[in-house]
Amino acid sequence: MQQLRRDPIIGRWIIVRYDDIKTPQDYYSEAVQKKQAGKNCPFCVGNEDITPPEIFVDRTPGSGPNEAGWNLRVIANKFPALRVEGDLEREGIDIYDQMNGIGAHEVIIETPVHEKDIPDLSLTEASKIILAYKQRCIDLKKDKRFKYILIFKNHGLSAGASLEHSHSQLIALPIVPKKIKEALRGAEKYYGFKERCVYCDIMHQELQEKDRLVAQNEKFIAFSPFFSCAPFEIWIMPKDHKSNFCDIQEDAIDDLTAILKDMLSRLKKVLTDPPFNFIINTAPIQNDQDLNYYHWHIQILPKLTKSAGFEWGTGFYINPSPPEQAAKFLREIH
Repeated sequence: MQQLRRDPIIGRWIIVRYDDIKTPQDYYSEAVQKKQAGKNCPFCVGNEDITPPEIFVDRTPGSGPNEAGWNLRVIANKFPALRVEGDLEREGIDIYDQMNGIGAHEVIIETPVHEKDIPDLSLTEASKIILAYKQRCIDLKKDKRFKYILIFKNHGLSAGASLEHSHSQLIALPIVPKKIKEALRGAEKYYGFKERCVYCDIMHQELQEKDRLVAQNEKFIAFSPFFSCAPFEIWIMPKDHKSNFCDIQEDAIDDLTAILKDMLSRLKKVLTDPPFNFIINTAPIQNDQDLNYYHWHIQILPKLTKSAGFEWGTGFYINPSPPEQAAKFLREIH
């Protein structure tokens, strides 16, 4: 018997299959391979002159700007989705609306070593990535044209990564995306009815039931959501209620880094280094208040299945790996 499950935040339904349950061995995804090291990779050490100038950098003392000696670099995307220069100039054309493609599109080059990914980095090295995310958010928040900052990572060709060298991206948008608005509305409606944060309620239930819990530390929890859209989907959520990732405290960065590294390592082992996306879901930036109804979190989405006519036509997702079983596989891996 299949099972329909409802997302209590946005009201979306997903289908969990029980007639043909998929285990990790049932998924075929070509493991991500690193082949472009050296002169063929623009993100490798020694190729700084073929990338845009660095915006933010962590360097070894004594090294100069835009040369070797860096541990992490943030640069403008050479082929940006949106550009910083210009004005929005929103206008209507009969029933249609348009505006200039204003925004910021940056690349966080996470390590100088081509062959390494986040699970291979030390805690100190990986913490620099989270710190860079925070620093770039703080800086871009000053630009009042921007309403939302999306931080994401594409790992593997089928997940949208055009370059193999480990990197993530940041896009500052002049509008709040529809998906985020839906989550904000759903969370606010829940809060208005129950006077509690729906994300906090989800977290407390996962900690109590433990069926979908993968790991936790002092400040964060990782679990496979009851309403997972993708097989082996993982959410990472701060235990303390915070609506905006930009407000992450310095003393929480190591705990976030540790659990993120742990989750990516488990996925790499269980699913043989699958392609994946991770996304930091956060509140809009032009709001200095901590929203009592929204809770920032990270979604990790392995790319193991493809959307087809049913998914596009209905907005439903079919998950052939029940979250409870996915969490069990991830918990038991060492």
